[in-house]
Amino acid sequence: MDTQQYSDPAGMPDDERMTDAEFRVVREYLGLTGDWLAGHLGVSPRTVRHWEQGKYPIPDGVRLALEDLEARTAAFVEGVVDQLMDMPDPGVLVYRTDADYHAANPDIDFPASWNRAVVARVAYEVPGLRIAYADSPAAEAAAQPPAESEGTASPARPAARSSRD
Repeated sequence: MDTQQYSDPAGMPDDERMTDAEFRVVREYLGLTGDWLAGHLGVSPRTVRHWEQGKYPIPDGVRLALEDLEARTAAFVEGVVDQLMDMPDPGVLVYRTDADYHAANPDIDFPASWNRAVVARVAYEVPGLRIAYADSPAAEAAAQPPAESEGTASPARPAARSSRD
């Protein structure tokens, strides 16, 4: 496996470094596994575990990569919330496994756990949001895909349903 080498800017003070606790909280908040994050960052899963355990300092480049993931996820959540707020009976689908998620979303690299974390954040903002597993009998009743003109190819594949359906 090719590993990414991260370095700090010259003279970076220790009090500006991301802590092991911050690293883990952000990873978990984003719904990412250590293994997925390791692959995304181009490091070994052991390195991610060592960062979380405080055995290695977390390089500034890793902090910046996590901040980028946070910003992209927040923007995505905001877009989904905006899309669903005007719907009379909004609903979304989630996936049990990465394989199911990637089968439905082949262009998306994020894991199914990220999709579920995004939907949890959306549910906090959208009153009455219905959530169903894509493979459950409730899926069709819970969500219908948005029209092509309304939606975008997006990581969580929000699906909205209308009371007119």
